[in-house]
Amino acid sequence: MKTLTTTQALAEFCERAREFPYVTLDTEFLRERTYYSKLCLVQLAYPSDDADAAVLLDPLVDGLSLEPLYELFRNENVVKVFHAARQDLEIFYFDAGVFPKPLFDTQVAAMVCGFGEQVGYETLVRKIVHKPLDKSSRFTDWSRRPLSDAQKTYALADVTHLRDIYEYLAAELKGSDRAHWVEEELEILTNPETYDSHPNESWRRVKTRSNSPRFLAIVRELAAFRESYAQSRNIPRNRVFKDDALVELATIKPKTHADLGQLRLLLREARKGPIADGIVEAVEKGLACPQEDLPVADQGRGKVQVNPALAELLRVLLKAKTESSGVAAKLIASSSDLDAIAAGMRDVPALVGWRREVFGADALRLCEGRVALAAKGQTVKVIEL
Repeated sequence: MKTLTTTQALAEFCERAREFPYVTLDTEFLRERTYYSKLCLVQLAYPSDDADAAVLLDPLVDGLSLEPLYELFRNENVVKVFHAARQDLEIFYFDAGVFPKPLFDTQVAAMVCGFGEQVGYETLVRKIVHKPLDKSSRFTDWSRRPLSDAQKTYALADVTHLRDIYEYLAAELKGSDRAHWVEEELEILTNPETYDSHPNESWRRVKTRSNSPRFLAIVRELAAFRESYAQSRNIPRNRVFKDDALVELATIKPKTHADLGQLRLLLREARKGPIADGIVEAVEKGLACPQEDLPVADQGRGKVQVNPALAELLRVLLKAKTESSGVAAKLIASSSDLDAIAAGMRDVPALVGWRREVFGADALRLCEGRVALAAKGQTVKVIEL
């Protein structure tokens, strides 16, 4: 198996790949010790029996540029095929601000084609290619060199079988007229907002028991400092301080470095130096936040007045639509989506795009009393009123 280790070799492979309608790709990366993923390996293949049609690319080699690969990403005559592409795309977006176009994600396509929610690559290989997949190298440290033949074989299998999977799913989508469903999902994957992390919004991920606006203002400032600090030093946010320590900080409101020494959950490294400075400053900013700028907790959908009978009818309708479409229920509408619809809310994902086509339109008609549900044997049918 061939490993590309120079920019020239990568450029030559990408030049050959431009002659084909698609190329399959995958990455191996590490993220345990960094904020941003560290790209360790790229696997590529185009549809050919040539010995060099499937290759590995070693991005850790000094002096190697990924620009030929990004030029291929920009070539709209070649479909770029991934499986579960989100983390792969995040790497390339942060490295070069580029998204592969056109893009095809076999996980998204498979769920639309009736393979269930977030179906794994191994399952698709077994069901479509009818071959077993060796996963013995799943927990490899991909940053270590040299890679063994077993590791290379494992990595390459992630793009060789993907060729057969792509061709099968593309044909299924064409026959079922569901290609636009996939395109809607892929628009999310190629939207920069999917990957951009805004420090001032990171507080919304922190679970707290208090919804006091002043308390949340301190949480907001602490979370923003932590996110910015982690990004600037490329370390995991939990290496700065963990969520439970953040909540403790917002509760205790330390004003000096000495106050930090009294806390139970704060890491020792965070009690001094720039982290300690940032904590004290964030608490001060939260306490001084003007009344009109205090954050308000997202009350979510738990507080809405749900019509329980209507919610149960919507669940029956969803089950019927799931069976008729072959698409997993959780993909079409979540339980909170159903409760929100039953409470009269209309800004719900299940009522937009292809989900509206499959379920949302009839869900609205059910809410409006324009249709009813009837059981016929094991099947639930929608009856016009």
